[in-house]
Amino acid sequence: MPVIVRKATLKDLPVLLAFEQGVITAERPFDPTIRDGDINYYDIGELITSKNSEVFVAESNGHIVASGYAKIKTDRHYLKHAHQGYLGFMFVSETHRGQGLNKMIIDALLKWCKARHVFEIRLDVYNNNMPAIKAYEKIGFKKHMINMRLDIEDLDLE
Repeated sequence: MPVIVRKATLKDLPVLLAFEQGVITAERPFDPTIRDGDINYYDIGELITSKNSEVFVAESNGHIVASGYAKIKTDRHYLKHAHQGYLGFMFVSETHRGQGLNKMIIDALLKWCKARHVFEIRLDVYNNNMPAIKAYEKIGFKKHMINMRLDIEDLDLE
């Protein structure tokens, strides 16, 4: 049975909440600032119901196997574009990776943004997450800016 990409509904929430935990589990090794214990990144229900965002899922044999969202954000006043489409919640179930589902989801998200005349698309990815970086570069994304951090809690500043 072929994979279909469709807009998520609130009925999909239990699966999407499990996917969110998969994203968090995958990202914890890349980010020492993520709190331990149960956390949430997203308000998935809001992303599904808002007019400024859309969640897409890929479905195979009646089961959701991948997800992603686009959210239209007002950008900084000094940039050439007024709005950006911000992509997130990119997740493919382990048994379905390597089948091009992430690209299918991103293609749907890009079409959704373009239909709303939003042409600047951004996403965040951890610097050491080379498989994700390579996948996004393959689609056409380019590295743009590096976010740097410094934990000074134990740093002697005297």
